[in-house]
Amino acid sequence: MIDLTNSNLAINGGPKVRKKKWFDNITTGQQEKEAAIRAINSGYLSLFEGSHTPDPPFSFSGGPEIIALEEEWSQFYGSKFSIALNSATSGLYAAIGALEIGFGDEVIVSPYTMSACALAPLIYGAIPVFADIDPNSGCLDPESISQKISMRTKAILIVHQFGFVANMDAIMDIAKKYNLKVIEDCAQAHGAKYKGKNVGTIGDIGVFSLNVNKTIQAGEGGICITNDLELSYRIKLIRNHGEAVVEKAGYKNILNIAGFNYRMTEISAAIAREQLKKLPYLNKERLSLVNHLKNLLKSYDFLEPMSGSDSNNGTQNVYYIFPVKYNKNAAGHKRNIFTEALNAEGMLFYQGYVCPLYLQPIYQKKLLFKHGYPFSAPPNKDCAQEYKQGTCPVAERLHFEEVLINEHIRLPHKISDIESIDDALKKLCCS
Repeated sequence: MIDLTNSNLAINGGPKVRKKKWFDNITTGQQEKEAAIRAINSGYLSLFEGSHTPDPPFSFSGGPEIIALEEEWSQFYGSKFSIALNSATSGLYAAIGALEIGFGDEVIVSPYTMSACALAPLIYGAIPVFADIDPNSGCLDPESISQKISMRTKAILIVHQFGFVANMDAIMDIAKKYNLKVIEDCAQAHGAKYKGKNVGTIGDIGVFSLNVNKTIQAGEGGICITNDLELSYRIKLIRNHGEAVVEKAGYKNILNIAGFNYRMTEISAAIAREQLKKLPYLNKERLSLVNHLKNLLKSYDFLEPMSGSDSNNGTQNVYYIFPVKYNKNAAGHKRNIFTEALNAEGMLFYQGYVCPLYLQPIYQKKLLFKHGYPFSAPPNKDCAQEYKQGTCPVAERLHFEEVLINEHIRLPHKISDIESIDDALKKLCCS
């Protein structure tokens, strides 16, 4: 039970501002500086050419830093092919395009994640269908996936949410039963494993983010991985003005490619190569903080840390952030009051993560492009998907009532910062 009598919120009437320490980025250093200088000194900031030009140094595949990053990424994750892009959002779009998904198709997606996951099918004319999530992990619930499959379903876009690994055995069984493709969004799950397998290598295409918020970063950037040769080439075509390349390259069987400029720069690739080397260390340090915080929270029955698949079977969750479920009945106060009081003690907690995506205006009004497309397009008119409140009750409950997010597990936070959470909670709780 919480007692706010002695809290800073009660005494001072307002929160105590705490700087987000993880923006004091210690994960980039001299190695990244030297890599960026190396790329600059090469004389080329990019070596991409929107054609299969035979004359180096310009190339359809990019320059030496891009090529090296892709090779090193494939070696680290054990994938046959890696494709560097300018963002994970671009990677999701390219994955949908490479799988030839479009008007008249449906893709099952998570409601409790970044907006690009649901937008990726939409921009190709396909309809996103929201399945509910597992209350412990925030990842897609296989049972809910099964209930949302129709004759139109072509793919499942799963998210390893919060760095927790989704139940991939069950998801892949569903995909096999219904002949569906699987895209793994690994943006928050760098280095995570499912039963000894690296995330991103279990489905058809894995997508990683190198955005500044991620465990490893290049400012912006993304990587797609796959073990399928044709899919890898399709992603490369979409990355690099593919419509100008296919016929000249002799791939006349690939006709439906609309290419974009999703290309990564040489400087970003050079930085990403150094970041990849640091990933094992960064995950180790982060998990040390995670484990300490989990142990401390055992003393507070109104706070339940969320968790992913069983870690005793070769599965490794990597915790992008630290999500906790708040029990207002056990606490005796509403979540917003508790959060304000905790943050008034100088902590860094916020509520809910993201509002379920189907409650956004795009889905409520079914309006993205002119004339209501793609929702109103003739091939999609018979789609039964509705985006009403209550579509995914678990996601709504977590967002509006239960979830608290903490970021003290990000470097450069230390054990002392985790201990400060315990100190604040002790102050707020009855003895």
